[in-house]
Amino acid sequence: MKEIERVAVIGAGLAGLSCARHLQQQGLEVRLFEKSRGAAGRMSTRRGEGWQCDHGAQYFTARDPDFRAEVARWQALGVAAVWQPRLEVFGAADLHTPDETLERFVGTPRMTAPARSLALTLDLRLQSTVQRVERSPDGWRLSTAEQGVLDEAFDALVLAVPAPQAVPLLAPHSPALAGLAALARMRAAWALMLRYDAPLDLHFDAAFVNHGPLRWVARDSHKPGRGPQETWLLHATPQWSEAHLEDTPEAVAETLLAAFARLGAEAAPAAWSAHRWRFADTEASLDRNCCWDEDARIGLCGDWLNGGKVEGAWLSGRGLARRIGAAASVMAARP
Repeated sequence: MKEIERVAVIGAGLAGLSCARHLQQQGLEVRLFEKSRGAAGRMSTRRGEGWQCDHGAQYFTARDPDFRAEVARWQALGVAAVWQPRLEVFGAADLHTPDETLERFVGTPRMTAPARSLALTLDLRLQSTVQRVERSPDGWRLSTAEQGVLDEAFDALVLAVPAPQAVPLLAPHSPALAGLAALARMRAAWALMLRYDAPLDLHFDAAFVNHGPLRWVARDSHKPGRGPQETWLLHATPQWSEAHLEDTPEAVAETLLAAFARLGAEAAPAAWSAHRWRFADTEASLDRNCCWDEDARIGLCGDWLNGGKVEGAWLSGRGLARRIGAAASVMAARP
């Protein structure tokens, strides 16, 4: 069997970026394919003229020593900083009581910054929607919606995408991993980005909401490195989002703005934008860190396998890179 020298990573969220970066550090040749116009996945920021708003991951924590070291590196590069918002809880406090001592980090000047920094040294192919993967005598071949079948072949394949998107790619080649991915219950979330002409007179900068359609609200412009434009982000609960997945953005905005007004934000925004995340989080992560099918040479990584958080995504990608690197080393050592 041919040695593992060239690896294709599908998905440039934090798990895919972490995996690709660690594979590269082990001396393997890596190409990263991403269907959107930029790296970051759900560590995303919407930008417009004079404003921006993080509409995916809102902040992240760092408990693992290795991830803390990585975040410290990001801080030294100026792409991450500690965020200390005034926090409030609306509704039953026992459903979510925030830890006031917890360090919350954000990307600076926007949430995408750590991902963009990781991508700088990688061979990243944007707007490459991988629709099919096939085994050939010379390795894995990818077919994208934009370019058809690619000329290059790869010795191993990494899927760093939401579980429902991984299943159809896996099914013909690794039924076991396809079955595992099918177990993940990923949930939707509506996000509403709001822009105001003047700061809202509220006694909090972020809040956990334990009643109604909202689960989180945040004054995005309060995060370090942001501009002067007053911006807020509203996240709906998974339950409400799933029930209203096909609603129009206008209907979603009407409901979420009314709920925000009940928290004290009675002023109408100057403008708003809605975004529907079909795979926002996982009802219960599978607690596997990552998965590697050595016979098929396919691996899975992502937050849905490892706690559902930014930290879990980074650790999952690193874990898979280590497993692939170990397999490559064993094969290279054989006579």
